[in-house]
Amino acid sequence: MVPTDDPVVKLSGLIQGIDLVILTTVRPDGSLHSSPMVSHGVEANGVFWLLASDHSDKVEAVRTTQHVNLAFCDPAKQRYVSISGFCELIRDRNRAHAMWKTDYSSWFPGGVDDPNLILLRIVAQQAEYWDAAQARMIPLNGFLSSLEYH
Repeated sequence: MVPTDDPVVKLSGLIQGIDLVILTTVRPDGSLHSSPMVSHGVEANGVFWLLASDHSDKVEAVRTTQHVNLAFCDPAKQRYVSISGFCELIRDRNRAHAMWKTDYSSWFPGGVDDPNLILLRIVAQQAEYWDAAQARMIPLNGFLSSLEYH
């Protein structure tokens, strides 16, 4: 991986090719809830987008507490990345169309225009990654200063 001073570029490189992310939310009773989700990568401004069902546990949790965690894992290459952020629920049909894959029809029988489809917009606030040589998680320095929050 090419060293970079831009934390979002480095983060993008760390998660590149990892198609599954674990989203952890905080339920109204304070307990944690984790769900596997399809990753769509990170945008240049440190924003992640996920598709979800409007009536799912994860969406209900976000309605109460917007702080979430994303965990990316590639054991074969010892890549482990954890991102804490702020999640908003968004209805954006144009973005949903751009993200849509036919495999999603099993979750959204109405297709991309399914009324239950909602987007999760997650703005990364902190990130850390596993450094195998040091055998510990390393904070991604400068991450907060480069991001747009809302």
